[in-house]
Order: sequence, then structure tokens, then C-alpha cells
Amino acid sequence: MEPRSGCPINATIEVIGDKWTLLVLRDVMFGNRRHFRELLAGSEEGIASNILSDRLKRLVAAGLLSRDDAKPGQKAEYRLTEPAIQLVPVMAALGSWGLRHRPTTERLRVRAELLEQGGPQLWAEFMDELRESHLGTTLPKRSGPRASQRLAAAYEAAMAKNR
Repeated sequence: MEPRSGCPINATIEVIGDKWTLLVLRDVMFGNRRHFRELLAGSEEGIASNILSDRLKRLVAAGLLSRDDAKPGQKAEYRLTEPAIQLVPVMAALGSWGLRHRPTTERLRVRAELLEQGGPQLWAEFMDELRESHLGTTLPKRSGPRASQRLAAAYEAAMAKNR
């Protein structure tokens, strides 16, 4: 699909400017949800199955997700592509903006806070992990807990606090 203009912002918005598209990418990226049913059942916002199906098709067509064809009796798996992985800083920036300017809940703001505090170094580490798990590249050696482990631990701590 050709963008309406040659403006880079417009070209980007035409691909990811829809709220459901960004939320599907968020759930694959940060929730490691790779199958249709996981994305449908795990949606905090209650995405409808027809909308999810449409957005997954659009994301595959736009080159932000790849879809492994399922054999009979298997579920199709969606994986992030490199262009989608490079959206991590954009997602972090959106989360930071939301922290400051929109009402949020403690339980759901914790990852955005950690991404904001960790900055570009954490984003780069997380992107490397996504490349490993979605693209099969070798993860660079690092000491200490992985970025995904830190994000998951922060989320779990917030969940436990709200129980």
C-alpha cells in the first residue's frame, strides 16, 4: 500500500496509527503472546476476534509480523520482524507520555516506568532478546537478569501488591 504522502510520519501512522494495531504489537512484544487465542484471551482492552484477525493480517502484510503457517491440528504462530522490534523505543516513548498525561493504574504502568527509567540501554537489551526469541539471532553475553526478566519481575511485583 502506497502512503498518501511522502511524509515519514504519515507513512508510519498509516501502518501503526490504529489503537488496536499498537495494542496487538504491545501484546506480542511485551506479553510474548504469539497465537491468536493468546492475543484474544490476554487482551486487557477486550479486542474483538474479527478486529484481532484483521489487525494480524494487516501487520503481516505490512511486514511487522511474520506468520508461521500452521500444519493441521497446530496453531499459527506470529513473530515480530526486525522493523517491529525497532518500534521498542517508540512504545517506550508512548508509555512515558501516557504516564505523564493520561490516567493509568499502578498495575499496568509498571513496565512503562521501568522502560522509562532504563532508557536506551534497557531498550537495546530488550530488542536483542526479541531478536533472539523471534528471529533466532544469538543474544550478546550480558551479566545479571535479562531485560525481559526485569520487566516481568516488576509486573509481578505490581500484581502482588494489588492482590
